[in-house]
Amino acid sequence: MKKFGLALGAGGSRGVAHIGFLQALTEAGIRPDFITGCSMGAIVGACFAAGISPAAMKEKVIGLKLTDLAALNFAPFRSNGLMKMTKARELMVELMGEKTFDELEIPFACVATDLKEGKVALLDRGNVIDCALASASIPGAFTPANIYGNPLVDGGILERVPTHMLKKMGAEYIVAVDVLGNLVEEKEVKGNLIDTLLRCIDIMDTRNTQRKHLMRRYVDLWLEPELGGMDQYAVKDLDFAYDKGYELGVARRGEIADSLK
Repeated sequence: MKKFGLALGAGGSRGVAHIGFLQALTEAGIRPDFITGCSMGAIVGACFAAGISPAAMKEKVIGLKLTDLAALNFAPFRSNGLMKMTKARELMVELMGEKTFDELEIPFACVATDLKEGKVALLDRGNVIDCALASASIPGAFTPANIYGNPLVDGGILERVPTHMLKKMGAEYIVAVDVLGNLVEEKEVKGNLIDTLLRCIDIMDTRNTQRKHLMRRYVDLWLEPELGGMDQYAVKDLDFAYDKGYELGVARRGEIADSLK
C-alpha cells in the first residue's frame, strides 16, 4: 500500500467539511499515514491525528456559536487582536487533551504565517493545540500566537492548503482538500474595519493559492467541496458544511482506495 498524505486547507466554518470528508474515509477503512493542515484544517487535522473520531468532532462542533469559541480582549489594541482563543483551546483540550506532536497517532504538521520573518512557519513540534490555534489566528480578529519565539498568525495568508511538506514526511499519494475554492464576489462591501480586513485577507489568500496552482502537479488529487457562497467567518450552516464534505468523501473514496493499492 502506498503511504497516504492528506492536506486539509483553511476555511473557517467551511472547514467543518473536513470532518465530513474524514467520516466518509473512516467508514471505508481509509486512514491517512500523514496529515497537514492550515487554520480550521489544522484544528480538524490535529484532532484526527490525536485519535479523535470524526463522529466525536461533529458532536462537539455542530451547534457551536462564536461566543463558545472566542472571548473579547479587554485591551484589543494593546494585544493586537479583538478576541482571544481561550475558549477554543478549552474545547480542544476536552477533545484530545494536552499532547505534543510525538504523542500523536498519525504524524501531523501545520502552518502559520510568521510576522517577524514574513514567511510560512512550519509547526511540527511542541504543544499540538497551541500550534493548531496559531495556524488559525486571523490577524486583527485574534491575538497573534507566540510559538518558537516569533509572533504567528493564520497560515492561510501565505499557504492555505499545505501540501509541500507531505512528500518530505513520506507520503507517496497526496490528496488536498480546499474548502475555500475560488473567491466569491461580495454582494455588498461592508464598510467596517474588521469586514474590510477579512475581505482583503480573502483576496490575498485566493490570489496566492491561484499562483501556486502549479503545485498541483505534486498533488495526486485536489478536491473542493461544493459549499457555494457559505461565509467562512459566520459560525452557522455547520451541518451543511459537514454534509458537503461527507458527500465529497463518499464520491471519491473509491478512487482514493484504488490509488493506494
